[in-house]
Amino acid sequence: MSIQILPPLLANQIAAGEVVERPASVVKELVENCLDAGADRIDIEVEKGGAKLIRIRDNGVGIPKDELILALSRHATSKVATLADLEGIASLGFRGEALASISSVSRLTLTSRPATQPEAWQAQAEGRDMAVTVRPAAHPVGTTVEVLDLFFNTPARRKFLRSEKTEFAHIDELIRRLALSRFDVTFVLRHNGKPVRQYRAASDPAACNRRVGVACGERFIQQALTVRSEHQGLLLHGWLVPPKADGSPAPELQYSYVNGRMMRDKLINHAIRQACVEALGVELAPAYVLYLELDPRQVDVNVHPAKHEVRFHEARLVHDFLLQVLREALRSVRPGVAESASETWQIAEASAYPDSPLKTTEHGYHAGGYRPTPAATGSSVRALPEGDRLQQAATAYRQLMSPPVPPAPPASVGHALPGLEEAWQPLLLHAPHYLLIRQGERLGLCHLGRLESYLLQQGWQQRWAEGLVSQPLLMPLRLSLSAELQAVLTSHAVWLTQLGLEYKPASAGTLMVYRVPAALRQTSLADTLPALLAQLASLAAPTPETITALCHWLARQAVTGRHYDLAQGHSLLLQWQQLGQASWPAGCYRTLPLQQWIQEWERE
Repeated sequence: MSIQILPPLLANQIAAGEVVERPASVVKELVENCLDAGADRIDIEVEKGGAKLIRIRDNGVGIPKDELILALSRHATSKVATLADLEGIASLGFRGEALASISSVSRLTLTSRPATQPEAWQAQAEGRDMAVTVRPAAHPVGTTVEVLDLFFNTPARRKFLRSEKTEFAHIDELIRRLALSRFDVTFVLRHNGKPVRQYRAASDPAACNRRVGVACGERFIQQALTVRSEHQGLLLHGWLVPPKADGSPAPELQYSYVNGRMMRDKLINHAIRQACVEALGVELAPAYVLYLELDPRQVDVNVHPAKHEVRFHEARLVHDFLLQVLREALRSVRPGVAESASETWQIAEASAYPDSPLKTTEHGYHAGGYRPTPAATGSSVRALPEGDRLQQAATAYRQLMSPPVPPAPPASVGHALPGLEEAWQPLLLHAPHYLLIRQGERLGLCHLGRLESYLLQQGWQQRWAEGLVSQPLLMPLRLSLSAELQAVLTSHAVWLTQLGLEYKPASAGTLMVYRVPAALRQTSLADTLPALLAQLASLAAPTPETITALCHWLARQAVTGRHYDLAQGHSLLLQWQQLGQASWPAGCYRTLPLQQWIQEWERE
């Protein structure tokens, strides 16, 4: 076949395949046009899930009579005119394909009146011939678009539509997402003549919370954290609900927006999930309604036919900004913590990977609620009531006293080290850090948090003369310090240099911190840094004894809230054995009966 230019009809219907997937796609394009037109009230009426009728009315600026026919042409838009406009798009629509594509697969009527025009005019286009007729009409200021018999002239595509209930559910969800993107606009949704949803315009924080409650449920807004942070032209704000205390996921409400545009962006989703893993140790994403705002010139929205994805010019900066803000927000609540002895513990019957944070005290090692993820590990899980948990844990221990065949260590963490009599092997992880281990016929219980703390302390003491590794902060941290802690900055400057702390005075009583010791990077710095200065205040000049004391304190801070899996536990065992020491570090290993180990450690 020779190369030829596609006929306009065929070109429009191909374009419609990108823009019009189902009735909800039509609603999205038309409502976004209403928002771009400055409307503060939008009425959406559909029949038979949108297959029979979609009618959308707004009170926006309207379209002049002379531009009605042009509005139904391909690549006709009032939103961009030059390449510079395309590089900084501030509107939701910009390609000028929606109305032309929709009219090519439906019977479309466009009625509009701008405030400067005494009467309204109506343009009609019907399917294949694309002939547009214009006539006067009665209509208030604004625009109404009526789409009848979607896909009436493309039966092959119409048969792929789902049931009326399913198609309307997609429209309902779409209007919910749009209502969450523009709190200043009233949205009214009707189906088959009956009102279904009404989202009233909200102008103050209390009204916005009520609207989120209407859209996402009262339980969401009651449990949600309010997030707001700004840095270097990036602004993140919204609501965030962490996974539940028992480790189960938050409700399936995950809405993100970039400059008011609905997004399902991979970079945003990855940052949110990583924040949840780093803060809580779970691979479950929280529920959220989050808004990212930045300079339109720093984001390219013209990378997806349906505009569902964007590309950030400074992708790393955006990702790290989202990660840091959300990680700190999630750490502020620490879900999964057992607040009383009556709460339920959970223990895995096989190797498991913890996915909940620890309950921390000043010592940083008390166990909190724990629940492995069966879907991720293949483990089965049983609940242990408080009264029976130690007894049943002891039973599990006795069952392991003479296993028929000792479990092989994970292949990814290696085997026994050459030159050692026999490497310790992990058998069972109880709570986030108690690891049952075996060496030949010997069984013991290792406290992984204390073991890692010991290994970190040893490494830092050996490298103290070189100075500890420090890391820059994505966003400088502003700290308010008492006069006593400010004095430490001068009196302990030698210590701070070795720690790699970089800071500058900001104003009276405040400090801007730019770099921190890498060991503390993942802690809550607003609490840890003042505690570090207080710790330094109790130390004199650097000596082997005071350096040991500080490294011990730093190591405890670094492992507070840490949770482990079997592979990590085995790796720590190998690191300790590489030191070639004949005995275990103090407080890291016990050989008493299991229930006594746990009771003693939890009393400390």
